[in-house]
Amino acid sequence: MNITVVGTGYVGLVVGACLAETGNDVVCADVDARKIGMLHKNEIPIYEPGLEALVERNQKQGRLTFTTDVAASIGTAEVIFIAVGTPPDEDGSADLRHVLNVAENIGKHMKRELVVVTKSTVPVGTAGKVQAAVAKHAKLPFHMCSNPEFLKEGAAVDDFLKPDRVVLGVESDHARSVMAELYAPFVRTGKPIIFMDIASAEMTKYAANAMLATRISFMNEIANLCERVGADVDLVRKGIGSDNRIGPSFLFPGPGYGGSCFPKDVKALVRTATEYGARLSVLDAVEDANDRQKQRLHEKLVKALGAGVQGTRIAIWGLAFKPNTDDMREAPALVLIEQLLAEGATVAVHDPAAMHEAKHKLGDRVTYCETNYEALDGADALVIVTDWNEYRHPDFARIKATLNRPVVIDGRNLYSAPKMKSLGFVYDSMGRGRT
Repeated sequence: MNITVVGTGYVGLVVGACLAETGNDVVCADVDARKIGMLHKNEIPIYEPGLEALVERNQKQGRLTFTTDVAASIGTAEVIFIAVGTPPDEDGSADLRHVLNVAENIGKHMKRELVVVTKSTVPVGTAGKVQAAVAKHAKLPFHMCSNPEFLKEGAAVDDFLKPDRVVLGVESDHARSVMAELYAPFVRTGKPIIFMDIASAEMTKYAANAMLATRISFMNEIANLCERVGADVDLVRKGIGSDNRIGPSFLFPGPGYGGSCFPKDVKALVRTATEYGARLSVLDAVEDANDRQKQRLHEKLVKALGAGVQGTRIAIWGLAFKPNTDDMREAPALVLIEQLLAEGATVAVHDPAAMHEAKHKLGDRVTYCETNYEALDGADALVIVTDWNEYRHPDFARIKATLNRPVVIDGRNLYSAPKMKSLGFVYDSMGRGRT
């Protein structure tokens, strides 16, 4: 099948590469000439495990191409995925300008009957706006489809190739048939393709992310309460996660959620509810809890040091909002670093993948370290913000010997509190009490 994906960001690049992997001829189009130039050389602009090999292999075998000629790519397509960004406006609503601009171009340049797929995360009702924008110029029939993505950063390739489910909002037999054929290779193990109306598909994406964000904020609130009552959140998590009605996923406490999806999508869903005269008070509370949670590492650090942070040097392990990505959008580490710098501390940072992103966001205001141990030199405390695997089993004797003071704030509960106590650390984690 001839596929065009407009937008080579996180979603578009993964979608294009994975569809090419199953034998489709895929063109990924983008107006960013620099990004397209990088992709021609198999240089991936994002950090995502497995994606580089996928792009290189399919580009070499001729199934995947990249272009800045969006009009030409539209003319060759049977199916077009719109995968451009939908950044939040100041009021929290999704900015649809890029999506609708692509839709108008589809109408102007389409040369055959085709299926237009909204892959970008868009509010309910967007497909209707896209349909109107295409129809404004189209001289041939087309069919709308909403196909929300459920890709986890750090596992996006596997998520696409082996999905839990595929959600397709369609309203014509042609769109249903084409999309079922396109996704058939990915659901051979029996995972479902769930067909529904377009509005329900659009809502499903937001509802899923809002639910996951709610679980995270709920567990963070429980962790904070555990500290007050003397409970251990790790045991509580196991106790409730073993209930089949709840399950164990997304119950790990931490310094708050970040990234490109949860913060933006929760805000957009709240905005949509407001526009329709409804109120999602649960999500108002989720946002509030997450904002407060991003202050917790700073609070714990100040308490552990016994005074303010002015004049101290703080080592931070982990900058990305989660492991296996370089994404620092809405990352808890940024909140902590800005607080420390504003209060007169110096900061040394390490992250296995996000250092280049950090330099864009923080400039020369922090010290960038090649290794995690280098960040400890001269530091008065270590704060762990992202749970990268390489931080899970460090040399504790080396940490203690290098730090000026044996203070460790563990924002991801990577270490055993009794072990840290026995080693002589001042140790604080999330929902387990300070040692």
